[in-house]
Amino acid sequence: MSKWVEGTVVAQKHWAGHLFSLQVDAEVAPFQAGQFTKLALAVDGEMVGRPYSFVNAPTERPHEFYYVVLPEHPLTPRLCKLEAGDTIYLTPKASGFLTLSEVPPGEHLWLLASGTALGPFLSILKTEAPWQRFERVVLVHAVRRAEELSYQDLIQSLQAQHAGKFVFVPVISGEDSDFALGGRIPKAIEDGRLEAKAGIRLEAQSSRLMVCGNPAMVADTVHALQERGLKKHRRRDPGQISVENYW
Repeated sequence: MSKWVEGTVVAQKHWAGHLFSLQVDAEVAPFQAGQFTKLALAVDGEMVGRPYSFVNAPTERPHEFYYVVLPEHPLTPRLCKLEAGDTIYLTPKASGFLTLSEVPPGEHLWLLASGTALGPFLSILKTEAPWQRFERVVLVHAVRRAEELSYQDLIQSLQAQHAGKFVFVPVISGEDSDFALGGRIPKAIEDGRLEAKAGIRLEAQSSRLMVCGNPAMVADTVHALQERGLKKHRRRDPGQISVENYW
């Protein structure tokens, strides 16, 4: 199998600041919601790639990727300049274990994301699996500024489709707001504000958590959850917390 398959840019969307999403038409192997591929461009004669999770559900086309432009990175400043019809490359087969197939049964599913790590959770929420498997689903998205709360139309649509079953909790650390929790996710877990906002208790017996974000967010969130009696899930040692670093 070739290392790369050629794709065609369908559309580019600028959300705010350095946040963009890219829609791509490409033939890749079937994937599970929550998995990632690599996007790549030829830079000075070499392929430069970076992993990105699918935002689209496995049955949806085109493929979509939510990303942040890193000014010093060789790839992302070029990604944001792509236009419809331009060529981009992808790995032909997806990777990753941040999928519901790896999550044990439970009553409540918590999806805790920071920044662009929202992407894989949107893919999961577009499928039937979370709604069939769990009584309640909580999506928590942490950003610095309110304008970075992307995909609000989709999230509101999910709230309408799954009224009474879906809770969205925004967390904003860099400015005050009258609708979001302030600070960071770990602190909101520690002081009980996250549970109060969601209206659901975090408990080892009923809660299953998927945590995705920058390494510091993931580590601090896992620590806060462990202090509450929850533990990481492993196939040989089942627990409540599944994690993936994403930045």
